Amino acid sequence: MARAVTLIRSRSLSDVAEYAYAAAAPPDARLIFLAGACPLADDGTVTPVGDYAGQAARAVENLRTALHEAGADLRDLISTRVLVASGSQADLVAAWEVYRDAVGDHDVPSTLLGVTVLGYSDQLVEIEAVAAVRE
Repeated sequence: MARAVTLIRSRSLSDVAEYAYAAAAPPDARLIFLAGACPLADDGTVTPVGDYAGQAARAVENLRTALHEAGADLRDLISTRVLVASGSQADLVAAWEVYRDAVGDHDVPSTLLGVTVLGYSDQLVEIEAVAAVRE
């Protein structure tokens, strides 16, 4: 079945961004709004503590699981927001690189944000997402 998400690129905007500037889904697509994917282990603990890249990898793994259970995968993402509890650009980039590698060439419109704190003790990364699929 054909994918629902169309990535939109612009020749009028800078090409340094590592994502498409917009995305669209047709009227017959079902939208899936995902809660922020957190770096939680099966027992509910944040893992690995103190590791931005490691937490981003765990958050991506949990995002894949939630997408799968909703009948989608990373190629069905239409937009994301990567939240990183740090004021350091290097920490944001460490988390971003893990996320970016996971989505590969399906580089949906995304926002990378440094925030002061996230919901769980020791949590450094969270990934919010919206996906679109055709039934």
